[in-house]
Amino acid sequence: MNQNKITVTVSRVEQLTPTIKQFEFSAPNAELGTFSAGSHVSVHMDEAGIRRAYSLTSDPQKADRYSIAVLLDENSRGGSTYMHQHVAEGDTLQLSAAENFFPLVHDRASKHVLIAGGIGITPFLSYLYELEREGLDYELHYTFRDGANAAFVDELHTRLGNRLHTYDNTKGQRLEVASLIEQLPPESHVYVCGPQPLIDAVIANGNRVLGEARTHFENFGEVASEGDAFEVHFQRSGFSLNVEEGESILQAIEADRRINIECLCRNGVCGTCETTILEGEADHRDHYLDEDEQAAQETMMICVSRAKGKRLVLDL
Repeated sequence: MNQNKITVTVSRVEQLTPTIKQFEFSAPNAELGTFSAGSHVSVHMDEAGIRRAYSLTSDPQKADRYSIAVLLDENSRGGSTYMHQHVAEGDTLQLSAAENFFPLVHDRASKHVLIAGGIGITPFLSYLYELEREGLDYELHYTFRDGANAAFVDELHTRLGNRLHTYDNTKGQRLEVASLIEQLPPESHVYVCGPQPLIDAVIANGNRVLGEARTHFENFGEVASEGDAFEVHFQRSGFSLNVEEGESILQAIEADRRINIECLCRNGVCGTCETTILEGEADHRDHYLDEDEQAAQETMMICVSRAKGKRLVLDL
């Protein structure tokens, strides 16, 4: 992972919906740099001791400013609350350099179908610039609980026309994932970001109809880490913690604050929190290690994976 930090000024803050704010950043003393569609940056909220990753929504080819959109999560662990309540125009923040674990496949022979649920629309906003720039065939399906809290809808209608399909759940409109994917040309690529049930449905149907190589996904927040409580002992640090039901090892470490852990994605895809297992077996739930690596039980992703038993010893 690129460890460089960029000092930026918050050049604009806009309330897009009652629960979503858009933040624009500029770097007065340097260019931010271009990025690839689907990239995100980590925002360092040093005052609160928090770092969170957010998808870039701006044009990947414009290096003078970045934009992100942040949902005020009712289950926030501090990041979205801090952004909404404490970050204002003129403030200075630090960003990690752009990283991409959800890239657009530059396949001119294929149709590209984007499926967004709620705030999962954000990575696709940078996709649109590249899709349009390269003249690729695409369509966007955007489903949300209610139109009042759905960001970018009017802008997308104007920009995309009949390439945009929206589904307002309050009006009884539902996206039928299986039916949509079954009707796609076999050479299509399908991409999804949004709530976990939507991601699971797209993965299951995409893999079945198009194959794994043509089914792409990104979680927009932390994946729930459900399962029985267990103990984890940190060998080098010399202490143990209990990891409760519904809590990840990473969350337990962050709440305790005695160990500093790097984790960019928080949902088992980036590999930055990979940790060596010294004793015990992991219940692997990541998308980073392959099947052989998971079976070897040598390392685990502590942001999502849990213990198979009652105790783990980790090299931390």
